[in-house]
Amino acid sequence: MELEKTFGETVKKLREARTLTLREVAQELGIDTSMLGKIEKNNRKPTNPLIEKFAKFFDVSARDLTIAFMSDTVAYHVLINQDVAQEVLKVAEEKVRYLKGQKEQV
Repeated sequence: MELEKTFGETVKKLREARTLTLREVAQELGIDTSMLGKIEKNNRKPTNPLIEKFAKFFDVSARDLTIAFMSDTVAYHVLINQDVAQEVLKVAEEKVRYLKGQKEQV
């Protein structure tokens, strides 16, 4: 699956590729039309269960959609904290290794 620049743009492209309206997709997902519009405009963040619903409905990888969403979150935080971004990413990488080690000990 080819990801767009943001999660919202990816969802919008999937919807438009099927020539579906916001209303049709929102109804199938059990969410409000305005909520879907906000997600497509990147003004609202989806929950993990909603990402799963998008994946199932559009028959795409939930993993790919999760990566699209999480990378948006990381990129946004890096953008607004550019002065410390590299250091934060390095420390986060170390924390991931630490947490993996903790999990393995349990």
